Amino acid sequence: MTFQQPKIDTSPKVSDEIRKTTCYMCACRCGINVHMKDGKVAYIEGNRDHPVNQGVLCAKGSAGIMQVNAPSRLKAPMKRVGPRGSGEFEEISWDEALDIAVSRLKPLRDNNPEKLAFFTGRDQSQSFTGFWAQNFGTPNFAAHGGFCSVNMAAGGIYTMGGAFWEFGQPDWDRAKLFMIFGVAEDHDSNPIKMGISKIKGRGGKVIGVNPVRSGYNAVADEWVGITPGTDGLFILSLVHELMKAGKIDLEYLAQYTNAPALIDPDTGLLLRNADDKVMVIDSVTGDLVPFDQKGARPNLGATHEADGKTYTTVMAKMAEKYLDPQYAPEAVAEKTGVSAKKIKTIAAELARVAFEESFTLDHEWTDFRGDKHDKMIGRPVAMHAMRGISAHSNGFQTCRALHVLQIVLGTVEVPGGFRFKPPYPKPIEQHPKPHGKVSKSAPLDGPHLGFTRGPEDLMLKEDGSPIRIDKAFTWENPMSSHGLMHMVISNAHAGDPYKIDTLFMYMANMSWNSSMNTRGVIEMLTDKDENGDYVIPNIIYSDAYSSEMVAYADLILPDTTYLERHDCISLLDRPICEAEAAADAIRWPVIEPDRDVRGFQSTLIHLANRLGMQGFVNDDGSAKWEDYADYIVNHERKPGIGPLAGFRGKDGDKVGRGEVNPDQLDRYIENGGFFVEHIPEGADYYKPWNSAYQDWAVGMGIYDAPSPYLFQLYSEPMRKFQRAAEGHGDRQPPENLRERVKHIMDPLPFWYEPFEDTAVDLDEYPIHALTQRPMAMYHSWGTQNAWLRQLHGTNPLYLPTKLWNEHGFDEGDWAKVTSTHGTITVPVALQEALNENTVWTWNAIGKRKGAWALDKDAPEAKQGFLLNHLIHELLPAKGDGMRVANSDPITGQAAWFDLRVKIEKADAPAGEQAQPAFPEIKSPVGQGPDNLEWKVGK
Repeated sequence: MTFQQPKIDTSPKVSDEIRKTTCYMCACRCGINVHMKDGKVAYIEGNRDHPVNQGVLCAKGSAGIMQVNAPSRLKAPMKRVGPRGSGEFEEISWDEALDIAVSRLKPLRDNNPEKLAFFTGRDQSQSFTGFWAQNFGTPNFAAHGGFCSVNMAAGGIYTMGGAFWEFGQPDWDRAKLFMIFGVAEDHDSNPIKMGISKIKGRGGKVIGVNPVRSGYNAVADEWVGITPGTDGLFILSLVHELMKAGKIDLEYLAQYTNAPALIDPDTGLLLRNADDKVMVIDSVTGDLVPFDQKGARPNLGATHEADGKTYTTVMAKMAEKYLDPQYAPEAVAEKTGVSAKKIKTIAAELARVAFEESFTLDHEWTDFRGDKHDKMIGRPVAMHAMRGISAHSNGFQTCRALHVLQIVLGTVEVPGGFRFKPPYPKPIEQHPKPHGKVSKSAPLDGPHLGFTRGPEDLMLKEDGSPIRIDKAFTWENPMSSHGLMHMVISNAHAGDPYKIDTLFMYMANMSWNSSMNTRGVIEMLTDKDENGDYVIPNIIYSDAYSSEMVAYADLILPDTTYLERHDCISLLDRPICEAEAAADAIRWPVIEPDRDVRGFQSTLIHLANRLGMQGFVNDDGSAKWEDYADYIVNHERKPGIGPLAGFRGKDGDKVGRGEVNPDQLDRYIENGGFFVEHIPEGADYYKPWNSAYQDWAVGMGIYDAPSPYLFQLYSEPMRKFQRAAEGHGDRQPPENLRERVKHIMDPLPFWYEPFEDTAVDLDEYPIHALTQRPMAMYHSWGTQNAWLRQLHGTNPLYLPTKLWNEHGFDEGDWAKVTSTHGTITVPVALQEALNENTVWTWNAIGKRKGAWALDKDAPEAKQGFLLNHLIHELLPAKGDGMRVANSDPITGQAAWFDLRVKIEKADAPAGEQAQPAFPEIKSPVGQGPDNLEWKVGK
């Protein structure tokens, strides 16, 4: 009998239906195709039509199916029945849960709205949660930005009207040299991977600046293993070399920045006319004219004599500052760990590519002065940066320095350079100022978060004490645009500046990896006063999973997973725009929950309706919206502008501005879960100064009127704060902060030592310690994922060759790592491509026993660990009775990456259990099965 080839179905039916939505396995917000079988998720792939990822999907995105089926999912509302931290809960109905919440919130709203502190984690719906908090009336609201990368966002917005990541992107199709600073793999991963592939595919070069060579830095053509916290010094040394060689774009600086602006020698403020317009000297006429006068050719080197004073330009100040020998490569090499030769080589390469490989596009455009141009000049140098340069106590000035580097090369908003994504660029004047006026049973007087322009905008009471529980917008951190989530619990526990009644948090794992001083925070959450009452009386928490934080709440409002709810990725918030298009997106319930859970945003609406909150109810007390989907469609932030920009108007044919369309969500679903509106050709570069872009942005509702502006190399708001510290004005800093404010609020970026370096004995603690997120994980919820755990189930502490050899480590060894705050004992591993004085580990891998439905002996709970145990939210005491936040003194950004430690070889702890080991907590969902498996379809 002849051999018969077995019959194999090479094209099996993999799904009954494909439902298109938006991924939430990181903040990339890629488009996904969710394949369904018998009403259940079969598998997930990338959506090729989506503007963000164009079909590319990473391990996280594919593993979303395991997130939706995770055993750690919370099942129902719960109230605590045992002590805080016991994990003892009783399941209750939603009606009872909302009644309990209202019973705690209504007395506060009626009498003391500031007694509610409402802080959210990585929810991506901050325009909505902020709207809720504003209508409640509490001044105490923020999301996790101050904990993450506010230096990056604020540094960019104050300097050039936008920043990296959601605010902008490289010109991937035209850049020839791409330089990345402090970029780990967890944010914006697919677009960066795709972009690097494009650049390298056409022979371009990638330079990675990072103490750790992993991910993007591992595929970079050149790696700069910089010493942590010295990025600003390295960047300004590059600026020094470029200015010294004359390799800067003088035309760009003169036309589009405040480099030619004149400075009053008495005040340090910019010279302005009666219309408050910055004044410059015209190069042709020599006249003093406003910066935006038609035909003006501002003079970078001019001086102006008036009233017995000599006014000089910002450019002259920059030359004086950055040509100083302190920024010479030879002067910074030892501190940065980058040789003088390498600094000079990189500066020369930046100049060569920017100027010798420049090109033009034959695109006509008209600038804000009314001058017409027949071409656009391309400078193919692009840059990108993230948390690595941001999470330091000198991070704001470092981020500003990086923008100065881009700007002097003329590489922002030009072909081949860095490009803004709508709704950016925005001048600082287009952003709100912070608000904090509290009234009983009434909304706050405006948005909580914003951008201060000077001391008059600080959130201070008449006695000078902070209005906000986190002390945002005070002299301790005057420009804290995202708040300070990492200070809320410690301030509330200390009653400084005042006591609160209720801490309301969403998806913020504050009793584990989302706080500094983890053990201390746990103690604060469980601490009782002399009457036996909890110091923080009430804690309401919402999450989708049984995280470490769940055990410390009094009331749990369970959230859905991302495939079971509506979300809105909005132009009012953090959209998915590309440099050449405005784009937004939704998530929608592609499956229905099999548990008694609700999307948190809908829960907020249900609470608001029961509380009768203005903004959420009609005059007769009836609800404006039944749930979040209803809000997304029918809410208007102002007439014609709502959460979604696409398919507006009653017929769905309007874009940006338009009446409410009751079928809007259906139109988004039909379109793949997203909407895109492309910027017209000729309007897609030079956005801050391009009249065509400005008009397009007005039509989209981004501006109400054209708002061209100059890049702020010299920051006048910072000078106003500095001037107050010098003794001018009605509002001045307290004496203990006066010298600090005067020093750090320099209107031109500069570098200073990270605060921890000046607060600890560097001979005793000579080593830098960092955490970095892996590409396969996004924050803490990734490490419970059955697929992703196989990639990162444990996290050794990586040591460079120098330290490895000095301490005589071998494979399988353990180390005792000590800071001024604490000690950990952890497994170690060798990594040769690492700054020689730096150790690091993957962040958020370590879990507490009992959490996330993991076995108590799971690798994450046994050998996984956190560096958080070594970090404190306050800097070490100096003996003066005062403690200073371990934060950037300008923005309040948590200074995670300033950590200094010492290391010694240690015996493996009993059972090879990483230390410290906390007692197992009881999980309300119990432990998951040994094997997670199910069958979808027949």
